[in-house]
Amino acid sequence: MPYEEHRPHVALRRADRPGDLGWAVMAHGEVYDAQFGWNTDFEALVAGIVADYGADHDPAREAAWIAEVDGERTGCVFLVAGDEPGVAKLRILLVVPKGRGLGLGGRLVEECLAFAREAGYRRVTLWTNDVLVSARRIYEGFGFVLADEEPHHSFGHDLVGQNWTLDLHAAGGGR
Repeated sequence: MPYEEHRPHVALRRADRPGDLGWAVMAHGEVYDAQFGWNTDFEALVAGIVADYGADHDPAREAAWIAEVDGERTGCVFLVAGDEPGVAKLRILLVVPKGRGLGLGGRLVEECLAFAREAGYRRVTLWTNDVLVSARRIYEGFGFVLADEEPHHSFGHDLVGQNWTLDLHAAGGGR
């Protein structure tokens, strides 16, 4: 019998199944601790974002997605309404280590931005930290531009927080 390479089955779906929201919180806590040594303050921040979404989101304007590889959760992203009309926030993009290298981060962001356009947003913003190099590359690939950055001490570390923005109607507003 010849050797057959396993090609993983990759799927994106809405984060609407029991366990999805809790998984997003848990995965962030575990991955960011293992990769960056961040403390539970970060997990608490993610838990607040997820709790707000789970308790009171407008399905016409806000959504979340789960990436799966062979039926197992391996990534997520959330899109929520921003503080001003016409502006959405991309939140908590994550692909766990065993799901990396399959293009899931880009696919999650692409899905998020397509939804933002359909929902009528004109701009998407996000906050990240400069140590998250892979995520920043994805954002730059979609045309996000760095708006500002500021040093801060959070999650047990000295970090540089960054605000990025994407004009959805600009020529470069997508891949």
